[in-house]
Amino acid sequence: MRFASLGSGSEGNALLVQSGATTVMIDCGFAVRQVVERCARLGFDAASINAIVVTHEHSDHVGGVPRLARRFDIPVWLTFGTLAATESRWEGCTLRGFDSHDPFAVGDLEVQPFPVPHDAREPAQMVLSDGDLRLGVLTDVGETTGFIESSLRGCDALFLEANHCEDMLANSRYPASLKARIAGRYGHLSNRVAALLLARLAHSGLQRVVAAHLSRENNRPDLAREAFANALGGDVRDIHVASQDDGLDWVVVA
Repeated sequence: MRFASLGSGSEGNALLVQSGATTVMIDCGFAVRQVVERCARLGFDAASINAIVVTHEHSDHVGGVPRLARRFDIPVWLTFGTLAATESRWEGCTLRGFDSHDPFAVGDLEVQPFPVPHDAREPAQMVLSDGDLRLGVLTDVGETTGFIESSLRGCDALFLEANHCEDMLANSRYPASLKARIAGRYGHLSNRVAALLLARLAHSGLQRVVAAHLSRENNRPDLAREAFANALGGDVRDIHVASQDDGLDWVVVA
């Protein structure tokens, strides 16, 4: 099982997860040309994507999905709430709705979604499994819940939001309303809160951790990496950062 990011942040998100003959893309906030180019950087053909799973309707996650799905005839999975919020966009696409509590299979991968608090219609994050290994994906979430933590417990790898440094956000040029939205219970996880969650999820079988969805203006990769390393006892060897421009090269979980 392996995964790679085409880019992660408020300007566009796309995550590839691959096992056997199956490749699932989670979200796509990039134009088709960018997707093709970023996939080529990874040595991967975008036409080989088997499904796109959409977490919620914000443009940095769904903006590029309809055109990509139509271009390569890729089926799109999304919650019924997300579908209701975006239904005018899907002409010519193959759609498959899912409940945010019910698992579904895409080829060699099982997707176990779970609901999260975020300012969207029916946002979901997920754990992807090949039947042996488990990758937990959690971005665009305002606060953690017991159900989120139980869903992510025991994962072999985590792709975890570390959106902002609380001090940098507080002192940023953002208007007060935007600061409140980002830091609120339906916004995004800070380095500190994400690290506290990571510390609770840490276990001896956790192989890879990725800090994701970092703000360009209100965070730095070294701050996110340091927070995660402290949560894991100071070991930074297997802590990665998915960037907005360069994404993240393939990470293998074995």
